[in-house]
Amino acid sequence: MFIIDAHLDLSMNAMEWNRDLRKPVNEINEREKGLTDKPDRGNATVSFPELRRGNIGLVVATQIARYVAPSNPLPGWNSPEQAWAQTQAQLAWYKAMEEDGEIIQINNLPSLENQLALWNDGNSNQEKPIGYILSLEGADSLVTIEHVERAWSYGLRAIGPAHYGEGRYANGTDATGLMKANGIALLKEMERLNIILDATHLCDDVFWQVLANFNGPVWASHNNVRAIVNHNRQFSDEQIKALIERGAVIGGALDAWMMVPNWQRGISSPKEMNCHLEKIIDHFDHICQLAGNALHIGIGTDLDGAFGREQCAYDLETISDLQKLPSLFYKRGYSKVDVENIMHGNWLRFLRKAWAD
Repeated sequence: MFIIDAHLDLSMNAMEWNRDLRKPVNEINEREKGLTDKPDRGNATVSFPELRRGNIGLVVATQIARYVAPSNPLPGWNSPEQAWAQTQAQLAWYKAMEEDGEIIQINNLPSLENQLALWNDGNSNQEKPIGYILSLEGADSLVTIEHVERAWSYGLRAIGPAHYGEGRYANGTDATGLMKANGIALLKEMERLNIILDATHLCDDVFWQVLANFNGPVWASHNNVRAIVNHNRQFSDEQIKALIERGAVIGGALDAWMMVPNWQRGISSPKEMNCHLEKIIDHFDHICQLAGNALHIGIGTDLDGAFGREQCAYDLETISDLQKLPSLFYKRGYSKVDVENIMHGNWLRFLRKAWAD
């Protein structure tokens, strides 16, 4: 089945993890043997060959670079200009991979339809470029509001205003507090340019402020359910209902600590915590019960978001194992139409509406 994954940190892995994503996953992991600088060394699950093997022909791929104030203990860059420069290095990598024929940017309706036609023409997809929609995870790197249009001009089509902690435009996971004037200005500029707003990572205060002040398209690329794993990184039922009312699609993330309760990072293991792919179906099903249908969920794995096999479902070896999900949905009583919508159709419907002339 054709799959869309709405959240992968491809350029971060290439530029900060120094992974050549053109290589098979086993070669990437072999080269990382003995490295300890990142928590997921030797446990990668994502590469271009694995995306093709899983028939994942379209992804939402990020730029990401956090600004950190002197008092902020999170990793990041010491000035917005440095953060911007990092996103431009990431952009240069995407362009290099385009020139190599590995990927192709999808930034409007014609390019979307062309990619779908290519990947569903009945021929082997092993040599075809993977489509990517460019998204910015956390707005800190936008030095000024004028940088939003500059980014739109090179293809940026979605922005998550916040990531972790306090941001320059909005506060995210583990933080509190409303956006200030520059955050509202960011929303207005995104609305003017028809940039999709990614509600993932918004702190609760900002979440409700965004919905009250932004009239453009809203999705949540990679976010699970607070009623199952009680953490502010997840959505409450009230937030899920509000997103459903806005016509949003919520992508299920495959990070183990978001899938099962009581996970301890760096200590817990997937088998010990009984973390397998059916656990993400629980999150999906919860949203579907609130919606009364299967029209508001999709795939947004985050499988390369600074974790790997040490912190994901134990029955997933690589991202190609997303092809195991349809049978799990059928087992829960979901129809073929439901499953097609979950695996790709809901994201397509959202994009076609957002990008309609």
